[in-house]
Amino acid sequence: MIDDRMPLTAHLEELRRKLIISGITWLVAFLACYTYAEKLFDLIAGPVRQALPKGTSLVFITATEPFFTYLKIGALAGLLVSLPVIFWQIWSFIAPGLYQNEKRYVIPFVLVSTLCFAGGAFFGFSFVFPMAFKVLIEFGTGSGELNAMLSMGSYLALSSKLLLAFGLVFELPVVIFFLARMGIVDYKMLARNRKFALLAAFVVGAVLTPPDVFSQAALALPFIALYEVGIIVARLFGKRRSAEEEEDGEEPAAD
Repeated sequence: MIDDRMPLTAHLEELRRKLIISGITWLVAFLACYTYAEKLFDLIAGPVRQALPKGTSLVFITATEPFFTYLKIGALAGLLVSLPVIFWQIWSFIAPGLYQNEKRYVIPFVLVSTLCFAGGAFFGFSFVFPMAFKVLIEFGTGSGELNAMLSMGSYLALSSKLLLAFGLVFELPVVIFFLARMGIVDYKMLARNRKFALLAAFVVGAVLTPPDVFSQAALALPFIALYEVGIIVARLFGKRRSAEEEEDGEEPAAD
């Protein structure tokens, strides 16, 4: 376990070093991705362009909007590219607080965390974006009195928020793994609180997605499925509790 005598300032210095390494990695990845920013934006704008009525396209409403939009797309792509290094820095910061046999999870943690985030972003982009933007645009133009004129900046703001939301939701099994390894939660506790997870799923969906039922359900349903995966993960890898702890954790029988 981590040395308790290590002063707080040393922990903060180590955290600062990890943040600097992560920030430099992100900056280098951003500079590399920015050279392809226009192509990357064409790729990410594919779903909304297919949903727009014929003869219309994305627009920009200020002279600086394209420039800053390409900067943001470079930063977003750079974040995705640098995720393995960032996850490695997270692991190396918390690893001293783990037992020796737990440190062997470092490579699986980096790989699984990266794949989960990328998988969530891919799921959102490939399956949710086309339908969500089609529903929203058809709703706005259905009366025939309004024309769709989406700006590239506002579209990127919404799409990047959704990509990050799906990526983070898909990290749920990884979070549960660590909470279970630390003994904070166990599979029985998670199973007992399914109803709260169900409520949290739709709250998260309502907060992070556009105000349409499809988008909210598209985020909430994977959340619920991944919560069930997390229960399995907690059962397989969770910290084993002693018999006394099991008895103390049991709920009193109903009269």
